[in-house]
Amino acid sequence: MSKTKILYVEDETFLGKIVKESLESRGFEVVMESDGAEVLQTFKRINPQVCVLDVMLPNKDGFTIAGEIRAIDEKVPIIFLTAKTQTDDLVKGFSTGGNDYIRKPFSMEELIVRIDNALRYRHNGKPAGATQDEVKMGKFQFHLTRQTLIVGKEERKLSFRESELLKLLYENRDKIIDRKDILTLLWGNDSFFNSRNLDVYIAKLRGYLRDDESLEIITIKGVGYRFIIA
Repeated sequence: MSKTKILYVEDETFLGKIVKESLESRGFEVVMESDGAEVLQTFKRINPQVCVLDVMLPNKDGFTIAGEIRAIDEKVPIIFLTAKTQTDDLVKGFSTGGNDYIRKPFSMEELIVRIDNALRYRHNGKPAGATQDEVKMGKFQFHLTRQTLIVGKEERKLSFRESELLKLLYENRDKIIDRKDILTLLWGNDSFFNSRNLDVYIAKLRGYLRDDESLEIITIKGVGYRFIIA
């Protein structure tokens, strides 16, 4: 059985060596690149199944690289690594084609879970004939880039945050996702104000999905949420 090939882009030599060796010890094949200007050629040469890109790189940043990769491959999962904390950077990451976003410092366990989720989403997250940006959830079709939720002839336009929250729940379906992780990923921190915002957005999504009994966003008290697709 062939190994999952990862293109890992990181200009911090010591960190890069640790992450590369850790991923290889878990059974992944890792090709590491440190110069942003060289990444696209390496991508074309090795044809990876997952890209893990640091944002701050010499000569060309990770967001620019992601856009170039997306121009030639719409499907390969892209995970950003960054020390930045601004929500605007998160928005930019998704808008350039990123599938996930991990803030430094991170644990190897978190990175591996994110990689596994990205692979599962690529292979199992779409119905037959669906495009990269379309997934089926019960009666609904969810278009990620267009940020629309469609059932029958009705189409609902979602806000950016509604769309990203639903995407996050879907990618972690049938698993408990920690409330703090949602807040950190989508809002940048788990402040009281943002926590109340999350409650509002969860209520909105439940309202949108209420006509399909096979879909349920369950609150795990004191922990987070589980998105069930029966």
